[in-house]
Amino acid sequence: MTLFGIDRLLADAELRRPLEGKRVALLAHPASVTRDLTHSLDALASAGVNLTAAFGPQHGLRGDKQDNMVESDDFTDPVHHIPVFSLYGEVRRPSGQSMGTFDTVLIDLQDLGCRIYTFITTLLYVLEAAAEHGKSVWVLDRPNPVGRPIEGLALRPGWESFVGAGPIPMRHGLTLGELGRWFVDHFNLDVDYQVVELEGWKPDAGPGFGWPPERVWINPSPNAANVNMARAYAGTVMLEGTSLSEGRGTTRPLELFGAPDIKPVRLMAEMETLAPQWLAGCKLRDITFQPTFHKHVGEMCHGVFIHAEGPFYDHEAFRPWRLQSLAFKALRRLYPDYALWRDFPYEYVFDRLAIDVINGSPLLREWVDDANAMPADFDAVTLPDERDWHEQREPYLLY
Repeated sequence: MTLFGIDRLLADAELRRPLEGKRVALLAHPASVTRDLTHSLDALASAGVNLTAAFGPQHGLRGDKQDNMVESDDFTDPVHHIPVFSLYGEVRRPSGQSMGTFDTVLIDLQDLGCRIYTFITTLLYVLEAAAEHGKSVWVLDRPNPVGRPIEGLALRPGWESFVGAGPIPMRHGLTLGELGRWFVDHFNLDVDYQVVELEGWKPDAGPGFGWPPERVWINPSPNAANVNMARAYAGTVMLEGTSLSEGRGTTRPLELFGAPDIKPVRLMAEMETLAPQWLAGCKLRDITFQPTFHKHVGEMCHGVFIHAEGPFYDHEAFRPWRLQSLAFKALRRLYPDYALWRDFPYEYVFDRLAIDVINGSPLLREWVDDANAMPADFDAVTLPDERDWHEQREPYLLY
């Protein structure tokens, strides 16, 4: 049995001893639960921890706000009668007022192992605020459900945003606790930081390859419904910057893509022709779906479902970011004038294309739109970033 940080903290009075006499806050979301599925806020209160505040990231502490840029309000917890501050509303960085309500903040967030997932940016913002206000930060560590693989371009200088906390590739291969250690060093933060480590986590072991199969999966955000989604997400999240549906408004969002006006069998054949090696480790299946909300609502869409699961899954071979990039490239080759890139405000960035904000530079979009650029050209830019991150992250690995 893999024990998460919250489980170890609750089971070991010695681990909790430094919290005695301290005012304690908790940053959590709906997936912040113990092994018996008690929410961490309730479990910590029952263990006698002096909770004086709580924080909720994007989508909220307990509730589920469906889409991006749908903000949560501050409120008073009706059970524990403590203030709950939203870090995805009027402010996304903790304010001086909220920082005055605690001495130590416990961060218990299930991440997806992807740079764009906003919980890691919230972690950085809390660390920066804690350094400024002299507070302690403990991460109650949880598994990276997609394990150790690294993939993607590093975010370029000047492209920092709420979905780009720093020069990290799309798939970073770290737990939240490990990533916090990197943040502290990289940004030279003078902060009291510690990690309550996982016990028994084997990120390279099957069948979970990052996610312990004996643990129940709970959505850390409304559209993160299962491990297959988590595995595909580093690629499918880019669909948010396009006119293609990522499956919002269906029961399997961010595991598929499509639109009313594409032919998925032709698209998959073009992808296979261009870079068959980028399709390894999974199975693609052509599908038809009708979103009930969001893009192409009510329209019959034709598209592709990504199965990174069962006998089709090869953990080391699967490259979701390249796979989705290849789908864009194949689409551009089949339909040169296709209106692929969606121009709208994305995660509080109003002056740049969403696809560029997501990738932390225009490099991916430029490669897709360049008729002469081939997969080898894309690898030539990306592989050095991936090798560099592999070396950078080594000192911060705890498992």
